[in-house]
Amino acid sequence: MVSAVVADRPRLPALAKPAGPYRRAWWRLRRDRVAMASALVLLGVALVAYVVPLLVQIDPYAQSLRDSLEAPGTPGHVLGTDQFGRDVLLRLIDGARVSVSVGFIAVAISATVGGLIGLLAGYFGGWTDRVLMRIVDVQLGFPGILLALVIITVLGSGLEKVMIAVGVGGIPRFARVIRGSVLNTKGDLYVEAARSIGATDLRIMFVHLIPQTLGAALTIATFGLATAILSIAALSFLGLGAQPPTAEWGLMLSEARRYLRIAWWLAVLPGVAIMVVVLAVNLLGDAVRDALDPRVSSTAD
Repeated sequence: MVSAVVADRPRLPALAKPAGPYRRAWWRLRRDRVAMASALVLLGVALVAYVVPLLVQIDPYAQSLRDSLEAPGTPGHVLGTDQFGRDVLLRLIDGARVSVSVGFIAVAISATVGGLIGLLAGYFGGWTDRVLMRIVDVQLGFPGILLALVIITVLGSGLEKVMIAVGVGGIPRFARVIRGSVLNTKGDLYVEAARSIGATDLRIMFVHLIPQTLGAALTIATFGLATAILSIAALSFLGLGAQPPTAEWGLMLSEARRYLRIAWWLAVLPGVAIMVVVLAVNLLGDAVRDALDPRVSSTAD
C-alpha cells in the first residue's frame, strides 16, 4: 500500500537546462567557482580603475619630495610613495585604467582585422584563402614581441603606437580560429537554405556565419587580453610604451629598478597587480573555453 502511494505521488519536474549554446555555456560558467572568483577579481579591478576616479578626485601625479620613498602603512599613504613622493596606491589605480584600456583596444584591433581576414578566407576559399593565409603565415614567422618592436621602431614610442603594435601582433590568432570555424559551418543546411532563397554573400557572412564564430572569438579574445596586458607592460618596461610620468604598471616596474634594495614595494606592488589580473583573465579564459566546448561540457554535465 505504501509503495503504491509513493508510486502515485507526482514527481517534481527536474530543472531544465537552458536552451541554446550560449545560454548553456553561461549556465555552466556560473557553476564554476574558479571562473566566478576570477570574474569578481576582474570586476573589482574594473570598478576601482573606472568608477573610483569618478567618485573621488585623485591625482596620481602629485609630487611631494619631502615624502619620497615612504614605506607602506605610512599615514596618508597606505601603499607608500615613490621616489618623487607620489602615492603608489593612486598610481596603481590609474595604471589599472591605462593597462586594461590599452589591452582592450589592442584586442579589439586584433579581433576586428583578424576576424575579417578569417571570415573572407574561410568563406570564399580558393585564391582568396591562399593569399590571405600566406600573409598570416609570414606574420606568424616573426615572434610577437619582435614584430611589436619593429612596428614601434617605425611608428615611434607611445601608448597609441603600442596599441597598434600589440593589436597587429594578435591578428594571426583570430584569423586562423575564425577561418576554421567558418570552414566548419559554411556547408551547413541553414547556410545552403539562405543561399537558395537569394541571400547575398555579405548577408550570409555577417548574419549567419559570424554568430557561429562568436564562441571561438570570445575564447581567443579572453586569452588575448592577458597577452596584450603582458606585452604592453613589457614594452613599457623597455621604454617603448608609456612614457613618464604616465602611471602604467610596466613603466612603474622599470622606474623601480633603481630602488629595489631600499624600496621593494615600488617593484613588488605593480608586479603583483600584473600577476593577479593576468592570472584572473587566464583562469576565466580556461573556464569560457570549457563552457563553450560541447565535448568538454557534455562530460561535465
